[in-house]
Amino acid sequence: MRELRVTPIKNGTVIDHIPAGMALKVLKILGITEESSDSTVSVAMRVTSKKSTLKDIVKVEDRELLEKEVDKIALVAPNATINIIQNFNVKQKHKVELPEVAKGILICGNPNCITNLREPVETEFVVVSKSPVRLRCVYCERDLENIVDAIT
Repeated sequence: MRELRVTPIKNGTVIDHIPAGMALKVLKILGITEESSDSTVSVAMRVTSKKSTLKDIVKVEDRELLEKEVDKIALVAPNATINIIQNFNVKQKHKVELPEVAKGILICGNPNCITNLREPVETEFVVVSKSPVRLRCVYCERDLENIVDAIT
């Protein structure tokens, strides 16, 4: 078996325990594209974890995540771990937490919802279920069909 080694980063963020196949969605959430990122970004997909399951990992050098970005990641990877790296060492490590209410980070799929009718109303979704993740709009009470596509 061939082992692939990814070099450590000096400073930045490592997002671990992303469900297999979701790393590219995490990059989208972070707004990282080929053209937009000046930082080195490493993506490992379908890596075997200690629990014998497959996972993805995203490393972003010289960047710490904003609270809203962490909340968005929690929606698509509720068991992810965020590691803040400084001088090649883990300074801080924590699991993401699914917020009870997701405010201003999603778009409602209902075209008739008040949040889509040019009113100055910020979207708000409550978590109906954590496993699997299900969200409901507090205004029109419609369940969100595709969370990934609804993330702003």
